[in-house]
Amino acid sequence: MKILALDTATEACSVALWNDGAVHVDAIELARGHAQRILPMVDALLASHALRLADLDAIAAGRGPGGFTGVRLAISVAQGLALGADLPAVGVSNLAAVAQAVLARDTATTHVLVCNDARMKEVYTALFRRDETGLAALEGRERVMQPASVELPPSAGNAVRRVMGAGRGFRAYPHLVDRLRGELVAIDDAILPAAGEIAVLAAAAFRAGEAVAPELLQPVYLRDEVAIPAVTVLQ
Repeated sequence: MKILALDTATEACSVALWNDGAVHVDAIELARGHAQRILPMVDALLASHALRLADLDAIAAGRGPGGFTGVRLAISVAQGLALGADLPAVGVSNLAAVAQAVLARDTATTHVLVCNDARMKEVYTALFRRDETGLAALEGRERVMQPASVELPPSAGNAVRRVMGAGRGFRAYPHLVDRLRGELVAIDDAILPAAGEIAVLAAAAFRAGEAVAPELLQPVYLRDEVAIPAVTVLQ
């Protein structure tokens, strides 16, 4: 199975190739200019593995939440590539991608509380658990809120959990760290969602039959009160 993944929802601009279990990544952090970089990065990654779009099984993208422009860009590029090559598409949560990065490197962690910077004095946040396959599984729902409102949900029953905090929301709002430090074993405030973890999660979603037609790939913004322009599909 071969899946191309891409993400532009945050400062990170990244592409990844899932190639029968091996993951190859190219990533750069940019203040702006993702639109100019993403397609050349895709072309270079595929060329380095002597692959064409037609050789792939699916195209995956970080579907948000994240910056409005960045999320729209990732979705529209993924749609355009998938339509052009007659491939299905897979959308992956950018919060889940952060959680997956933590779970992959720290096998003792059972849960990850993700807080990504949402600007406007808010964070995108969600709690993820390690499922039986080692992948990030959402507990509850993804939300956007003020940092002062973020709480770690109580543990179900008598389950013992080891919860890590992750995401640049912790860096943007230091008082969030102060409030939750006693409930979290550690906090990684440098991590950003990236295409490598999106590829891993997309491969599992593809195997589970969760891929969709490109035109059905939808962004997730969480801020319902903001008027969202329609996503333009690249042809």
